[in-house]
Amino acid sequence: MNTNACESCSVPPVLGRRAFLGVVATSSLAIQLPRSSQAAVRRLLKPVRIGVIADLHHDIMHDGIFRLQAFIERMSIDEPDAILQLGDFAFPRASNAKVIDLFNGAHDRALHVIGNHDMDAGLTRQDCMDAWGMPAPHYVREIGGLHLLVLDGNDAGSPAYTGGYPSYVGSEQVAWLKAQLESIEGPVVVASHQPLAGVSAVDNAEEIQSILGDSADKVILAINGHTHIDEMLRVRGVTYLHVNSASYKWVGGQFGHESYPKAIHDAHPSISRTCPYRDPLFATLTIDPATATIRVIGARSSWVGPSPEELDVPLAAGLTAGEQVSPRIRDRRIIRPGD
Repeated sequence: MNTNACESCSVPPVLGRRAFLGVVATSSLAIQLPRSSQAAVRRLLKPVRIGVIADLHHDIMHDGIFRLQAFIERMSIDEPDAILQLGDFAFPRASNAKVIDLFNGAHDRALHVIGNHDMDAGLTRQDCMDAWGMPAPHYVREIGGLHLLVLDGNDAGSPAYTGGYPSYVGSEQVAWLKAQLESIEGPVVVASHQPLAGVSAVDNAEEIQSILGDSADKVILAINGHTHIDEMLRVRGVTYLHVNSASYKWVGGQFGHESYPKAIHDAHPSISRTCPYRDPLFATLTIDPATATIRVIGARSSWVGPSPEELDVPLAAGLTAGEQVSPRIRDRRIIRPGD
């Protein structure tokens, strides 16, 4: 880890030293790893650790760079084999060079996923690839014997499209995904911005779930951002993890309010449409071949100002205030059956 990527950064009072050093761990939940995928995990020669941060939204938050600095400081302690941001990170333009360079300079394997909001303001996939140093919108990266397959959920062409941001994995990517899963022995982790299962899943989620399910002996985990929730579910033998936002839960203009001093809201008006997390959230994933387990070490914070529940914000079906909608990423241990 390069811990000198932002020597001029300091932690603002709103975050505090506790957040900067990694926040407080949450209680651990044990979820069984399917027997079919244990052999793939055991192919690793040693544990593989990945630091993950999602939905920083630097262009909305006033303190995005400090939240990212907290993540990087924590990673200097955890010493992961790679770091990964799951999209909605920072607009790929020169004005954001400081935060982009901070992430890219923090690790030799600093990996990116393109989020829908990363292409706001007329920006493009190519802008993301150029500014962030991505090889392609979708790609594969080998990390200590683990294969990370990154998908781009922003494809157009969905037969189910009715407006708004596209949320779809197109036919070219589908063919590429199948080819990768046929040629790779595993283990495989799939990363995307939009979920492949659960709330707000891509339009062709069932198709993707079927493909991944057919390779459940290789695909040990699929992770996503986008939803700003803390959730894990199992579909066709594959475990799907929604990684909570580093910054906030979006509530929209109907529930606009001021959580911070007026000067902050005047300078960053979109914050009024969020319920911010006091401390940044992120996670470290460890895939351990000796025990055939995946360990998620997350973080816990609190709301700045009223919570979505206090504002009477309606939640999507299946979501519960204080559970999936909460300022935390729970610790989890995905274990062998019978452990």
